Amino acid sequence: MKLYRSLNAIPGPSRGCVVALGSFDGFHRGHQSVIGAAAKLALAMNTTLGVMTTEPHPRRFFRPDDPPFMITPLRTKVRLLQNFGVDSVFILNFDQSIAQLPAQDFVKQILVDGLGAIHVVFGYDYRFGKGRGGGANVLRYMGDEEGFGTTQLSPVSVGVEGSAGEIYSSTLVRDALKNGEARRAAALLGHWWSVENHVLKGDQRGRAIGFPTANLDISDYVQPRFGVYAVRVRRMQDGKVLNAVANVGKRPTFEKQDVTLEAHLFDFDEDIYGELLNVEFVSFIRPEKKFSGIDTLKAQIAEDCETAKLVLANPDNAADRFPTPHRFQFET
Repeated sequence: MKLYRSLNAIPGPSRGCVVALGSFDGFHRGHQSVIGAAAKLALAMNTTLGVMTTEPHPRRFFRPDDPPFMITPLRTKVRLLQNFGVDSVFILNFDQSIAQLPAQDFVKQILVDGLGAIHVVFGYDYRFGKGRGGGANVLRYMGDEEGFGTTQLSPVSVGVEGSAGEIYSSTLVRDALKNGEARRAAALLGHWWSVENHVLKGDQRGRAIGFPTANLDISDYVQPRFGVYAVRVRRMQDGKVLNAVANVGKRPTFEKQDVTLEAHLFDFDEDIYGELLNVEFVSFIRPEKKFSGIDTLKAQIAEDCETAKLVLANPDNAADRFPTPHRFQFET
């Protein structure tokens, strides 16, 4: 897969593609339908599949003081798109000049001159251009003028219990995570939700009490419900997967205020500081709480470990229960 952080001088093999448009935060089942439709068209038109997204997310640009809301920061999103079979990802730097670009100029400068798109695919609610002034009508009109095709997908209804009949959206996924509903979030996404980051060196309290942890910064992600989870940890350098139990929160027993993710990997004792890990959230075990002392905390962690092992041994929670999506699902 080719990744372009500038739309200037895109080489010939990546121009003239079918392009899916959107922020695609979470890469949920609705997003997969949009990009899957683009994949079908690319196959039929004997050309390549492209995705154009923005960095930062427009919401972060316009409302920088909002709490973290991203489900899949750029690195994870790019990996999911690569696994899906996307040929080219175009990262549009969302800055003041893009924010002020009128919709028709956006189409001409970005989609036509920049990408040479022959067909664009977008969701029912896709908006672009200054003041979000552009939508399906502008794209269709400009397509007729500039010679590219357009496909707008209808909303995709959720079939997940508790949300049946609603429309797939990143908001639904965020709500599930904030409620600690890791399994429901996975059902909405079509893949297990994960946090991906490098291991930080913490205060090593976990090691001192017999439960060493890998600490990850979670500040760029929407905050899930604070508490303890059964998780799977993938070492990105070699793909090895380890079962684990993790705590997300402020560690009130130690009177901390920063929010971290601390994962205790079962049957593992290697130095992994600085290593890139991907932590899949499988099931919420209990809320975060303050303990009266270290012995009480140790006993609870031991119990949490046993609970997590039982959860992760359940075939219904296996990694392949929600495997990484692939475009072939939409090309048959």
